[in-house]
Amino acid sequence: MRSRTKYTDEPLEMEIIPDFLPPPDRLVLKEENVKVTISLSRPSVEFFKHKAREQGAPYQKMIRRVLDLYAERYR
Repeated sequence: MRSRTKYTDEPLEMEIIPDFLPPPDRLVLKEENVKVTISLSRPSVEFFKHKAREQGAPYQKMIRRVLDLYAERYR
């Protein structure tokens, strides 16, 4: 039998992070791509390949999306 969680009225410590991710309808837009050659660290590529396998998505597309979000955020 599991023990029950006991909740208290202690104050929560949290930080509000601004929402910078686009809404779902902006995630499917087709944009013009430019082919480039880039060297990435092995751990980074392995991370994206692992996450891509879990999600059933191409790892290059995941890397491209991260770069797009970063560029949009700081544009």
